[in-house]
Amino acid sequence: MKTATRRFALWRADLDGAVCAAPEECVEALSGRAHVPVVLEHRDRGGTLLREVFETTLRQDGDWQFEGVTWPGGLPPGTLVTVTWQAGHDEVVVRTTALDEPLRVDGVDYFHEYDPRVVTREIEPGTSNRGRVLHAVRRLGRVFEDGSAVLPEEGLAAKCGLGRGARGAFLLRNAVDQLIREGYLTRVTGSADSAGYPSYPPAGGQKPAELLFYAPLIEEVPDPEESDGRPEHLVNSFVRKLPPGAHASERQQALHEQIAETTLEPGYTFVKKHHRGV
Repeated sequence: MKTATRRFALWRADLDGAVCAAPEECVEALSGRAHVPVVLEHRDRGGTLLREVFETTLRQDGDWQFEGVTWPGGLPPGTLVTVTWQAGHDEVVVRTTALDEPLRVDGVDYFHEYDPRVVTREIEPGTSNRGRVLHAVRRLGRVFEDGSAVLPEEGLAAKCGLGRGARGAFLLRNAVDQLIREGYLTRVTGSADSAGYPSYPPAGGQKPAELLFYAPLIEEVPDPEESDGRPEHLVNSFVRKLPPGAHASERQQALHEQIAETTLEPGYTFVKKHHRGV
């Protein structure tokens, strides 16, 4: 019996539009039906199992998708769903998969498995100067499988909307410096092709380029009783893995030795305690 099982990451447009991608294998059998039952199995915050049935319509909007799936409130973009269809059955089953331990990715809580690449593209960093820089690097840069991204620093000002001239350069420099202090960005030397598409590590035959390397900050989700819910909070010092070939500055090595009383391992940097807000 023919069975189709596919995993899809939910984009913000899917959540807002109440749609779910459909496996190609089921299209021929289901496209002629007026309605297709879609069963959503989801553990709210990774706990209690919820099961809802939606009468959806299978339509093509570029790709085939089921329209009429009301996603649970608070489900963030990037969440992975497994869509299963079995020939001879009337319904399609959509499941989320709870993480063993919930994670906070750049301030957004994830209780279910997710695609780091989609998370990087879809998280809204806010409208502050630092948020605009993050938005440019994550939306316009090259995103890797682990959710890290690179973008040439040259021309960044025009992509951030912080203004031109001396004032714009000042605001951009301050925002980038703040993001580096907070552990979000690292300056690395990579390369770019003739169209400006970046590579890191640098690709042979390409022009060297100074890049901003973004790495998502992944933390454990704190106990709700210990969090005041404010967008700005104190972040304890931590050790963060650097991009391949990058090294911590002498200052960061000295800070780590002073505070942690141990030598910083190669390939890692130290981010001291700071307040973070979006």
